[in-house]
Amino acid sequence: MIRYLSSAFLFFTIFTVSAQKIKYDVSFPNIVHHEAVIEVTVSGVSQKQLTFRMSRSSPGRYATHEFGKNVYDVTAFDKSGKVLPVTRIDGDVYQVSTPGGFAKVRYTLYANHPDGTYAGIDQNSIQLNNPATFMWVKELQNAPIDVNFKLPNGKDWTIATQLKPTEKTNIFTAPDLQYFMDSPVKIGKLFVKKWSLKNPDSKNLDFRLALEIDSDDAGATAFADKIKKIIEESEAVFGEFPSFDYGQYTFLASINPYVKGDGMEHRNSTMIALPVKFDGSDNLLGVFAHEFFHAWNVERIRPKSLEPFNYEKSNMSRELWFAEGFTQYYGELLLKRAGFRNLDDMAGTFSALTNTKENTPGAKRLSPADASCMAVFVDAGVAVDKTNYPNTYTSYYPYGASIAMALDLELLSRNLSLDQFMKAVWLKFGKTEKPYVISDLEEVLETVTGDKVFAANFFKKYVLGHESFDYAPLFKKGGMTFKKEFEGQAWIGNIRFKEKSELVVAANTIVNTPLYDAGVDIDDQILKLDGKSVKSDDDIKTILSSHRLGDEISIEFVHRDATKMGMMKLIENPRLVVLPNEKLNLPVTEEMLSFRKKWLDSKVKN
Repeated sequence: MIRYLSSAFLFFTIFTVSAQKIKYDVSFPNIVHHEAVIEVTVSGVSQKQLTFRMSRSSPGRYATHEFGKNVYDVTAFDKSGKVLPVTRIDGDVYQVSTPGGFAKVRYTLYANHPDGTYAGIDQNSIQLNNPATFMWVKELQNAPIDVNFKLPNGKDWTIATQLKPTEKTNIFTAPDLQYFMDSPVKIGKLFVKKWSLKNPDSKNLDFRLALEIDSDDAGATAFADKIKKIIEESEAVFGEFPSFDYGQYTFLASINPYVKGDGMEHRNSTMIALPVKFDGSDNLLGVFAHEFFHAWNVERIRPKSLEPFNYEKSNMSRELWFAEGFTQYYGELLLKRAGFRNLDDMAGTFSALTNTKENTPGAKRLSPADASCMAVFVDAGVAVDKTNYPNTYTSYYPYGASIAMALDLELLSRNLSLDQFMKAVWLKFGKTEKPYVISDLEEVLETVTGDKVFAANFFKKYVLGHESFDYAPLFKKGGMTFKKEFEGQAWIGNIRFKEKSELVVAANTIVNTPLYDAGVDIDDQILKLDGKSVKSDDDIKTILSSHRLGDEISIEFVHRDATKMGMMKLIENPRLVVLPNEKLNLPVTEEMLSFRKKWLDSKVKN
């Protein structure tokens, strides 16, 4: 009897969901002023009342965003076109009754920020991030969705998206809310380049580059060929491509001065916006490498903390050091392997990462896991009030990348590699789409190395802790020297001054620097150093060059119209640098070259 009731309930639930339907109609009657009119129609529902709302978060972003601020003129209608009352219960939440299981809600959307997080509507092109665009129905998150784009008259535009096309022109589908919200849309005069690659299972996968650029077809083709090389190097890390839904992956990209800088990964696509004039150069490729690597790491190798994605608030995750930081590391590494970076470029990247790990206050007080938790505030989150982030927070992007680099060097010294670790994580958690937690990653490292103590210590010290890492002997194995960049030079701290000002400090001074200890802070104006007037950064450098480490000098500065005095004990600039041995006329042995090759050279089998 219990089984019978359960089966009946299951049948009723499936039937109810299948009867429910959501349809969006999107038109652009006032496109010249960045507006769209969007109608969302629900039918076949059993609820007497439904909740329509805008999102407050977006896939690939981890902070709260108020998309509802750009929605207005909200009205509702029944099946006959009669106006229904709309009750606004929150700034971005509306309740509407559903007589006969039907309701249509119409609203105007203003969108003038084309990037990967927000939306942009312009008479020249349209760029839609779905959470910033579409109201959704809280009670119908499992219902299938149709969306119909009614393009402006006279526009010979292309629609590019990972949404599934239908036989009807400009109508696309999604199986449910999660997939729909994770499916950005690019509309405009696009160059569309297509190619196929074969997976090890012999299945062909289709790739598309939908490119909005001021160039010609030859320029678009040449750029697509570069992206193809990055794709092949990415696949070589994991040994296979993901099984993309509908067998296709789409790069949506706008490279022109009229968009805002951003790159945002999605399950079977990425939205990239670069606010520069397209020149087809290798300098444009970094964001493509990063975002495509996400097709494995974060879209399928998925932290449990992001499942399911909550569109009503931001998801806090302790795993972003891995999801974003390791992806950051591979973004640059893949460019080197694909031939778009040289050894000097990589040395510069390694220098930046080691300084992040060893010389930023946030990395001295927060573990990568704890830094990840701050994403709910910092990941393109907007704050009016000042913060003390320069002294309390280090971004999980470069911080996580510095951990990835450290682990890669450790594994290479054991005749292993980070590629092997990533592939093992993929097979256990990505291919199976089983969400992971931090301890799962530690277990994979233990399996790959066969060394439980090493895995436990690495995670304890560098993932859950913030101990310094001894990079020097490991870089040495690759024929690189790790050293102080300004050894022996007197230093008072890095200072950024406001433009067109006489030494007014533009940002928080950094803890444990002479400037900080002397009481100088943001908005203060430096007047004198060592009793001498200073009016430029060069004046400060000239004075410091005449002093040695340990010297004490005076500083005179203005704080809120009050002149103050302080004393500073000069210390050594802690900045680190990684240099190829060739730059220092040091030997590079065959063993070093072999280490480099395993680390930095192409992994694509010809």
